[in-house]
Amino acid sequence: MLAQGRYAPSPTGYLHLGNVRTALVAYLKARASGSDFILRIEDLDSARSRPEFVAANIAELRYLGLDWDEGPDVSGPHGPYLQSERQAHYLEALETLRAAGKLFECYLSRKDLRDLASAPHAQMPAYGQAERRLNEKLKAQKQLERKQPSLRFRVDMPQVAVQDAFKGMQHFQVSDFIVRRADGEWAYQLAVVVDDAKMNIQEVVRGEDLLESTAAQVLLYQALAYPVPAFFHVPLLYDETGERMSKRKGSLTISSLKEKGVSSERIVGFLAYSLGLIDKLEALTLDEVLRVFDPQKLRQTSFGVGLEHLKFLGAL
Repeated sequence: MLAQGRYAPSPTGYLHLGNVRTALVAYLKARASGSDFILRIEDLDSARSRPEFVAANIAELRYLGLDWDEGPDVSGPHGPYLQSERQAHYLEALETLRAAGKLFECYLSRKDLRDLASAPHAQMPAYGQAERRLNEKLKAQKQLERKQPSLRFRVDMPQVAVQDAFKGMQHFQVSDFIVRRADGEWAYQLAVVVDDAKMNIQEVVRGEDLLESTAAQVLLYQALAYPVPAFFHVPLLYDETGERMSKRKGSLTISSLKEKGVSSERIVGFLAYSLGLIDKLEALTLDEVLRVFDPQKLRQTSFGVGLEHLKFLGAL
C-alpha cells in the first residue's frame, strides 16, 4: 500500500485562505510522492460543527481542484471519514491506555487550576505534581457534588523531542493532558492520533500552530504502540491586519471569493506565491502548481496578505 497523506478540516465554518493553503501543501506533498490522499472531517466539536459546513468545505476544496482517494464522498478501506462516526476506535484506544495505567480521573475545574497558579487571567497552567495532589485532595468532595471527571493522560517523561521535516528537531515540555472531557466529548489529541494511525497516515502536514500539540501526540503514539508518522508543520498565513486567519472572524473564505467571481486559478496562484513556489502572482491550475512543486522552495516564515494580493484576488 502506498504511503498516505491527509487533510482534516473541522466543519465549524467556511474554509479561509489559511486553511486551504495548508491543504494545498498536504495535497502537493502526497501527489508529488505518488501517495494516496485522504480527506477526514474532524467534527467532534458538537457545539460548533455543522453538517452544512461539511458539504461546504468539500465544495470549497473541489473548487480549487483538490481530489482525494478516500473521504466522506469517496468510499475506501479506512472509513468512516467523519470523526463523529469513529467513536468505537477511540473507546478501544481509551481502554488500552486505561489497562496500561496511563489514565487518571481529573476533577479539577479551570477555576481550580487558575486558583492554584494564582493567575486568574493567565494562560492555563501546566498540569503536574501540584495539580495531581490538589485533584486527590478535592476528589471526594467533587464526587459528593456529582461532578463528572475528565480523563487525563499521565505524563511520566515531560521532555519530548519532535523531529519535524520542515522545522527540524523541536523540544517541548509536556504535562498531563486531557484525552476525554468531563462532558464525554473526545479530546483532539486522542482522536487525531487514533485516526491517523488507523488510516495508515504516514505523513501529517498541518499548520505550525499545532506543532506543540505534536509532542503530546507522540506520547500517545508510543503508549498505544502505533508507528509515529512523519510531521511537516507549515508556517501560517496572516490577514491584512497582521492577525492569524480565523473562521470565527470570517477571514477571506473560498466560498466568499467564489461568490465574487474569483477564479480557482487566481486563488491557487496566490497560494502558490504565498508559499514561495512561484516568483510572481499569476493564475495557475493545480496541475501547473504540481509540476513546479518542490518542498525545498517553501517559505520558512509566515506570509502576510497585503493590498496587492487582495487586488489580485479581487477581494477589495
